[in-house]
Amino acid sequence: MKKTPYLTAPVPTPRMPKGIPYIIGNEAAERFSFYGMKAVLTIFMYRYLWLMNDVPGIQMSRVEALENQHLFTFAVYFTPLAGALIADLFWGKYRTIIVLSLVYCMGHGALALMGIFGSADHWLLAGLLLICLGAGGIKPCVSAHVGDQFSATNHHLITRIFNWFYWSINLGSFASTMIIPWTLEWYGPHLAFGIPGILMALATLLFFMGRWKFIHIPPGGKSFLSEACSAEGLRAIGKLLGIYVFIAVFWALFDQTASSWIVQVDDMDRHWLGIEWLPSQILALNPILILTFIPLFTFFLYPTINRIFPLTPLRKISIGLFTMVAAWLLVSIAQEWIDVGERPSFGWQALAYALLTASEVMVSIVCLEFSYTQAPRKMKSLIMSLFLLSVAAGNLFAAGVNHFIQLPDELKKADKIAHQRRLDKVIRPGADGELGTVDDISARYNRNFHRTRVYYSDKNKITEAARKISSWAQTHGNVVPSKEEGSKLIGEVQDGFGNLIRYQVISSRRCRIYSYGGDGKPRTRFDVGINLEFAALQDKSEKGGILEMLHPKESWLDRRKKELGAEEINFESDSNHFVGGQSILEGGAYFWFFTWLMLGTSVAFVFVAILYKPREYLHSEEIEGRLAPRD
Repeated sequence: MKKTPYLTAPVPTPRMPKGIPYIIGNEAAERFSFYGMKAVLTIFMYRYLWLMNDVPGIQMSRVEALENQHLFTFAVYFTPLAGALIADLFWGKYRTIIVLSLVYCMGHGALALMGIFGSADHWLLAGLLLICLGAGGIKPCVSAHVGDQFSATNHHLITRIFNWFYWSINLGSFASTMIIPWTLEWYGPHLAFGIPGILMALATLLFFMGRWKFIHIPPGGKSFLSEACSAEGLRAIGKLLGIYVFIAVFWALFDQTASSWIVQVDDMDRHWLGIEWLPSQILALNPILILTFIPLFTFFLYPTINRIFPLTPLRKISIGLFTMVAAWLLVSIAQEWIDVGERPSFGWQALAYALLTASEVMVSIVCLEFSYTQAPRKMKSLIMSLFLLSVAAGNLFAAGVNHFIQLPDELKKADKIAHQRRLDKVIRPGADGELGTVDDISARYNRNFHRTRVYYSDKNKITEAARKISSWAQTHGNVVPSKEEGSKLIGEVQDGFGNLIRYQVISSRRCRIYSYGGDGKPRTRFDVGINLEFAALQDKSEKGGILEMLHPKESWLDRRKKELGAEEINFESDSNHFVGGQSILEGGAYFWFFTWLMLGTSVAFVFVAILYKPREYLHSEEIEGRLAPRD
């Protein structure tokens, strides 16, 4: 049977390439799967993961969850380099996308299996690693594959299609960030991670169906290496890397919408239209604003500004960076209110999302198109991967910040020793470095090496102080007392080392009672205390409506806690006592750090944009198009 060939060069036509609808459909489904999973990952790690096995584990802290979220995003955007090299050297973009999409599907499957058998932690790690390989590997190939469909004849359509490409990304993102958090809340992690896996399988099928419509640019092989290592290729890479350093800082802030911004909105009043929205659903604002802003910017704002002064791509990026500063200024102010126990409306973050989305349109979309045009012809995927490395670098920086602001956790060190040596009790020295003294720290474990009891000096005093705070909160709608009221309730109590027992408001429903411990110094690994969190009182009135009919009366988390007999976090539980492990940069200070960082970056980029000399590289066309044998 005769083999049917693929087209390997653009056919001259003023119309839109025939393969574009398949790429757009594939991207919408793939982005649904990725952003749906990513939207709930942070909350899953610190609220759900410890309950996924038959025996409750140790609950992950919020700062640890933020760090892990950014490490995952870093890996997703680091692996594009490998995908680009595979595509440009060996397989070509189409085959690379198909093969790695199957790996991607396996990753979603692993997440859906968490807790069914085996260790949930191991399934989580395996699933995220496979998604990193799959999602990351296809990223530079998909965006470069879009550009490959165009030639000089229809190049005038490339800006429009990159906008539509981004539109499809955000359509999938909007749908998933509305549906998946709701699914996690009421039906649990298996279904919440399983649905994205089904959409990824659909995305792979759609891309396969379009194989005869695509232009398949062959891999460059040795010629790719020659071009990449040439003076021209190295010059193009070097110039773009100078831009990407600044774009990395943009991504360090932007991708915190899925981490620190979700944690912040969890402490806000989320009531709107008679519904209390879930924290992760705030992410749906970004894609729906993108769908509005893309045509607004393309057909109105850009032409209007261009009449005043030439609006080059680098000038768009510069304006976008300053807009990001304004977005973080708003969330920093909102966090200051949260830090004193207020519960501001999530409308403040919604306004910040509008500014952040405007910044994204001017930075991400523009830089994606700019990178493609600045890439030599056989280096398109490589340059796309370098652009994505800026996302990786930004997330690595954010993960690094969240790692270094965490104090060493003495109880987790004890947990590790208990698991490794299979002990039912672990004793660690305190600040004096000697065992058998008053500041020793000890923990007891059950037969599954789950920590059951914690002992440290003055635990009883701190527990008594927590009892007073808890009693007050229970009579005031589960809202924590103000700093003044809480300090008054505790009184001038000192620990055995002469340190005051202190009270700190974290939000309207979270607080901390602690002392400086044996070393008497603030913010060290020997600080001891307890974190308290009070759930919002449930409205028992019957509201009715379709939303109430679609889910059980209890959330999956509540049902799971009852099933496992897991204790709620309160002053009677040892699970929320700590020895070290807290953050040295939290609340408003955390948000202001990134705001000032972005401002400095924006100012510096202005000078880089002035000095940059752009040069465009486009694919040549052939009248009939070359043909290659079918795989």
